[in-house]
Amino acid sequence: MSTPFYVSPEQFMKDRADYARKGIARGRSVVVLTYDAGILFLTHNPSRALHKISEIYDRIAFAAVGKYHEFESLRVAGIRYADLRGFSYDRSDVTVHALANSYAQTLGSVFTSETKPYEVELVVAEVGPTPADDQLYRLSFDGALGEEPGFVVIGGDAELRTRLVGEGWRAGLSLADAFALARTALEAREGEAPAPIEAQQLEAAVLERGVPGRAFRRLGPHDPVLQSVSRGTSQDLA
Repeated sequence: MSTPFYVSPEQFMKDRADYARKGIARGRSVVVLTYDAGILFLTHNPSRALHKISEIYDRIAFAAVGKYHEFESLRVAGIRYADLRGFSYDRSDVTVHALANSYAQTLGSVFTSETKPYEVELVVAEVGPTPADDQLYRLSFDGALGEEPGFVVIGGDAELRTRLVGEGWRAGLSLADAFALARTALEAREGEAPAPIEAQQLEAAVLERGVPGRAFRRLGPHDPVLQSVSRGTSQDLA
């Protein structure tokens, strides 16, 4: 009789974590950072149909890297959660903290009990009435949840881009300055010259502070608020 193959629980969980990390590392980074009038989301995404940045509720947005069908299912579940809670109680009862906890429970359950873990990393953010009230939460594939002060970077080469954003970010940045900083971080390459990204291949959105109703707005290359960003050639944001 053959001896059953044995893998220690520690090694089993490590293998699952390594598998998920490799999948996430292949994804293009997303930069999320606060600015004086809200929260900016920016990523390199050549697709015009498959969004990595989306609205969840009135003042809450979602960004993700990894397997599209996996984070898309999480996005849809988040919208359903928010809609049901807002309908059952009140719209003010829908908070990013509660949403982040729900995502953490789902990701943690999948990581420990399903055949394979989700190869995703998420950011959920809520814009508040003042900059001090803005909230950014980062969620890992295993359900680990952390609140991030001011900015967060997820996806491939996150260490390099987090360092670059950290060196340039400060409270009270204008939208144009925040956009330029995030774009510079996305174009950076470790030990290599920056790789310019065409404006048409950038997916950008903001949660705007102080607007009535829904705060989420997508930004295109022709958006007037980005016209002041200088990128060497005047056509980049024209």
